[in-house]
Amino acid sequence: MNKNDLNAFRAVLDAERETLEEELASHGRATPETGDWQGTTGGLEGEEPDPNDAADQMEELATNVPLVEELEKRHKEITHALQKMENGSYGACEVCGEAISTERLRANPAAQTCIAHAR
Repeated sequence: MNKNDLNAFRAVLDAERETLEEELASHGRATPETGDWQGTTGGLEGEEPDPNDAADQMEELATNVPLVEELEKRHKEITHALQKMENGSYGACEVCGEAISTERLRANPAAQTCIAHAR
């Protein structure tokens, strides 16, 4: 992979990571002990909710938890891809070691495997 392609993929990954971090912050909060994210109701944490608002907050939490899990999963994939760029292994299939096609990386710059080993 040439340097221009690598820089282009890095820019795409950096931009997506920034967007994901904004979305994660609006639907959850980071857990300092683990570095993971938890879905929240978006309301004031620790306060007793008004009984009329409790159902709305529970519904929001039920929506935010799976959303945060998906956002966090993608965030980890992107962080992993950026780490691979730093250590020089970006673009290599994690199963067979062969190069991941540029077309696949254009479709998903965080791809960890070649097409043959895609889940």
